[in-house]
Amino acid sequence: MPRLSKEKRDRISEQILHHLFTISPESLFTSGIAKEIARDEEFTKGILTELEKKKLIAEIKKNKDGVSYAKRQRWRLSNQAFEAYKKHQSTIQSQQNLNSGVFSNI
Repeated sequence: MPRLSKEKRDRISEQILHHLFTISPESLFTSGIAKEIARDEEFTKGILTELEKKKLIAEIKKNKDGVSYAKRQRWRLSNQAFEAYKKHQSTIQSQQNLNSGVFSNI
């Protein structure tokens, strides 16, 4: 299998982060994330592990009953990453509102 460039891996990471942001505070299993971004589960798991090392996502190791997962992994956006995304989204929204206001007066 050909190796992907750093730029492409970064774009895939951005897709994952964006998807986790849109479903936040819910979490997804690795297989669900792989299906969403149309990638192989093992490849997706590697990307998720990299994102976890950067503290952008967090692994959920137990189900709602407190039982540890034996083979599955669930992921969610880390609190710090969620706040950064939220701040960025509100900035973009503010800019769009300003731009639409400027053009509506013309």
